[in-house]
Amino acid sequence: MSTRRPTCLELHLATWALAVAGAARAAPAPADPPASPSALSLPAAQDDVPPDLAQQVRALLDRSLPLPAEEARLEVQVGRLDPRLRLAPCRRIEPYLPTGTALWGRTRIGLRCVEGEKLWNVSLPVVVRVFAPALVVHSALPAGTTLEARHLQRAETDLAAHASAALTDPAQVIGRVLVRPLPAGGPLRQADLRQRQWFAVGDSVQVVARGAGFVVMGEGQALSAGVEGQLAKVRTEGGRVLSAMPVGERRVEVSL
Repeated sequence: MSTRRPTCLELHLATWALAVAGAARAAPAPADPPASPSALSLPAAQDDVPPDLAQQVRALLDRSLPLPAEEARLEVQVGRLDPRLRLAPCRRIEPYLPTGTALWGRTRIGLRCVEGEKLWNVSLPVVVRVFAPALVVHSALPAGTTLEARHLQRAETDLAAHASAALTDPAQVIGRVLVRPLPAGGPLRQADLRQRQWFAVGDSVQVVARGAGFVVMGEGQALSAGVEGQLAKVRTEGGRVLSAMPVGERRVEVSL
């Protein structure tokens, strides 16, 4: 895997630093600012933006951004701080990634004043785009279409544009049914495809149990339908009832 292109990253870092500096030097507040009790105070001019901010942001990106595959291209678009914020002057601003936040798609970065007369903590909107080859439809297709190889082609796709995973392997797609119409060139995502049912209630299924350094296989009986992406109830030969993930035709897996 390769890291992000340095020239592109430097451009984003410069944009980010300018955006933060511009927000810190925001225009004077309007005559009637919002009366929120949590509003912070920002003077009309603030020229003491720390010179090491861009370096700190670069380190944050290096630690936090997803590393794209060899053929992938990463882009970062930095938004603007809420213009209603009134922030006190700060000698040192620290960018950080809030707990539980992933730099993927539309997200936010934290900015906090760690050295100043009045400390503050705000968030800055960020959009992370990860472009890589993925499957798209060659022409517009209606819902209910059973996908064939002739429907598919590869094109650069923003993998982070949607919560549902983009599909890259034709074997994941051919024979599947669309649940919504797609325009010509539209990327194929997991949510666009009808979930497969791998077995029905009462069917005999193969149970694969995986643990640290071992795999155990056995037989069981399905107590619920085996729908792709949904846990199913299975009774083992020994009478134990398990929640297992359907992974194929009459086959489930469970982690121990």
